Amino acid sequence: MRFGRISKAVGVAAAAALALSACAGNSGGTTPSSAAAAKTGGSATVVEVNAFNTFNPNTAVGNTDINSKVSYATHSGFFYIDNKLNVVRNEKFGKMEKTSDNPLTVKYTINEGVKWSDGTPVTAADLLLQWAAFSGYYNDADSAAKTGTSYFSYAGDPTGIALTDFPELGADNRSMTLKYSKPFADWEIAIGNPVIDVPAHVVAAKAGLTDTKAFIDLLKGLPRGDAAAPKPANAQLQAMAAFWNTGFDSKTLPADPSLFLSNGPYIVKSATQDQSLTMVRNKDYNWGPEAKLDEITVRYIGDAGAQVQALKNGEADIIAPQASADTVEQLKALESQGVTVEVGNQLSYDHIDLNYSGPFAEKNVREAFMKTVPRKDIVDKIVKKLNPDAAPLDSQLFVPDQAAYADSVKNNGSSAYQDVDIEGAKRLLNGATPEVRIMYNKDNTNRVDAYSLIRESATQAGFRIVDGGLGKSDWGKALGGGTYDAAVFGWINSGVGVSGVPQIFKTGNDSNYNLFSDPEADKLMDELIVTPDRSKQDELIQQIDKKIWDSAYGLPLFQAVGVDAYSDRITGVKYMPNQTGVWWNFWEWAQK
Repeated sequence: MRFGRISKAVGVAAAAALALSACAGNSGGTTPSSAAAAKTGGSATVVEVNAFNTFNPNTAVGNTDINSKVSYATHSGFFYIDNKLNVVRNEKFGKMEKTSDNPLTVKYTINEGVKWSDGTPVTAADLLLQWAAFSGYYNDADSAAKTGTSYFSYAGDPTGIALTDFPELGADNRSMTLKYSKPFADWEIAIGNPVIDVPAHVVAAKAGLTDTKAFIDLLKGLPRGDAAAPKPANAQLQAMAAFWNTGFDSKTLPADPSLFLSNGPYIVKSATQDQSLTMVRNKDYNWGPEAKLDEITVRYIGDAGAQVQALKNGEADIIAPQASADTVEQLKALESQGVTVEVGNQLSYDHIDLNYSGPFAEKNVREAFMKTVPRKDIVDKIVKKLNPDAAPLDSQLFVPDQAAYADSVKNNGSSAYQDVDIEGAKRLLNGATPEVRIMYNKDNTNRVDAYSLIRESATQAGFRIVDGGLGKSDWGKALGGGTYDAAVFGWINSGVGVSGVPQIFKTGNDSNYNLFSDPEADKLMDELIVTPDRSKQDELIQQIDKKIWDSAYGLPLFQAVGVDAYSDRITGVKYMPNQTGVWWNFWEWAQK
């Protein structure tokens, strides 16, 4: 699997080990257009598994699929990714151009008229804030020595953007130029997510700065952080980063409208905790593909059967339930009522990760636990009916249809965990009975099933399993919080680029929730992000895959199948395998 620039933690349990598409190429510099001759107006209700909890999906705790989908519909940027995994430029928003290969130099220019929903123009300050958060430029923390400061809690990997010096800002305050010290494989998807979703003028005001000029002056006046020579934390930058990290978190509609500003096709109108969120069309928006529906409501329903029932009853127009044979059969039965069912590859996989602390601080205990995980039973229980060829996934970084998968599996050490080995686990434990708390989304049936099978098997080896299941809007925030020993969840990615590998596995990154650390793997990942050649990327990723398995990191369980279904009341819905799901072209949705 080629991880995109930012992978998302997902609660949507998945189904079979199917192929992922390779990295996408560019589609050229054309501006996207909406589907022709569809009705404008009306509304649609979309059902998602997870519950929304923040207006900033770029933080380590806010990095879930539902938060990103809402952000995607309410913000805009220089590009989007289509369902063929092509990067499509949105030149109505602005221009992104590579002005030099040596050194790699990229200029971003926002068009005049692009603005936030409070009327404030989107400017270079907004780009600068994203650069500051994504690059880790000001960080000087040394986690081992416990010195210095880490400011922004960014979910992605900062290594690539950290190759830049402080950006050059245009005199018109609408452009920003980045100059890289080395080639960066993912330069085209470095700024934008793919949207500009956090307003600099709001963050500046909340940090006590007078305006965005003061914000720019502050950042320009601070040196690059150096972990070898840490300085006292800058109070204003710390206040700014702290607000960026948590200030936009909310499960309901904030009383302060500056916390949910839009610069995209929709504006959030209302939000009810753990139930629903409603967006209405941004009537000022004309700098990208223009939406047809006046209103979209998102309901959060974790149970697949309840999603199907909502579609059947006309209470939902589009659903994306967890994949299972029973769910697909129920949906197929609705085809005579005008329901369209789409099943396809998803860039997602389920896994169990073990913390490198507590009962799992010792490698032999991690290995013992891994020997108890009944991966074949999990596949049989959850996905075999849907895909008779389904098998446990034997790589953390590739999937079976990729040529590199077989080569990686031969050498990565996964063969030691093909079958459950209770006696082998007992030998490694040598009489010990470690208590292990497993965290998972208890509102997700597939995750409940996986947890139950793991608990039953691990108990036979002497592990004492504690149920750490959390609700659908809480499990994502618990990741990396130190409240559990193992976690069952999924990663889903954009299908474009390679920066998601260090995002999850590099020492010190905020999405490295279980604190895996391998200096040799770090060096390989640093090389990976400056390697544009795909065959060489595969060679490096194979080496990283082996390092992960050698460390007894945890286990991939299975590759996901995605299931979408929609009623004939709505047109324009198209299947998408990446983290955006059917939302990738929401502007084409129309009511008949």
